[in-house]
Amino acid sequence: MPRKSKNRNAIKIPTNAVNTRKTKKKQGEINNMIKVLFVCHGNICRSTMAEFVFKDMVKQQNLEQNFYIASAGTSNEEVGNPVYPGTRNKLKEHGISTDGKYAVQLTKVDYQKYDYILGMDKRNMKNMNTLFNGDPEQKIKLLLEYVGENADIADPWYTGDFEITYKDVKRGCEAFLATIAF
Repeated sequence: MPRKSKNRNAIKIPTNAVNTRKTKKKQGEINNMIKVLFVCHGNICRSTMAEFVFKDMVKQQNLEQNFYIASAGTSNEEVGNPVYPGTRNKLKEHGISTDGKYAVQLTKVDYQKYDYILGMDKRNMKNMNTLFNGDPEQKIKLLLEYVGENADIADPWYTGDFEITYKDVKRGCEAFLATIAF
């Protein structure tokens, strides 16, 4: 008979979501961290960009030990696919690697796992609220709400403009980080 976990809210790290060589942490360490999930449609462009931009920001401020950061998509269309080349190249220009990242789909249990669930556009917000049956704990927000805008981050899959998306993601991540007091 399997042993029951003492902590029902323990997070199981999805090994296909991140490069586990860089993010292996003990379960107790993760449960004490601020858990942030970035969400877009397919998890190959915007949410992935936000995940790695935010990881880079917290690393530069020596705050890595305080955060568990991931991303997911509301759709299953891209599950298992690597980061879209335009996103990967834009981040590489800024010295940010996405090695080991493959798209994963958002699940209902993610609502309990994460402290902050940040969507890239209003359609993501609608899909998340449907999946989670609402947002009773007020965890779901648009990333750009942190800069005082009720605006979407443009999807470069359609626009082809990864620079504009990068700038909006960076602004949102900087403002979000500034709201978290240490």
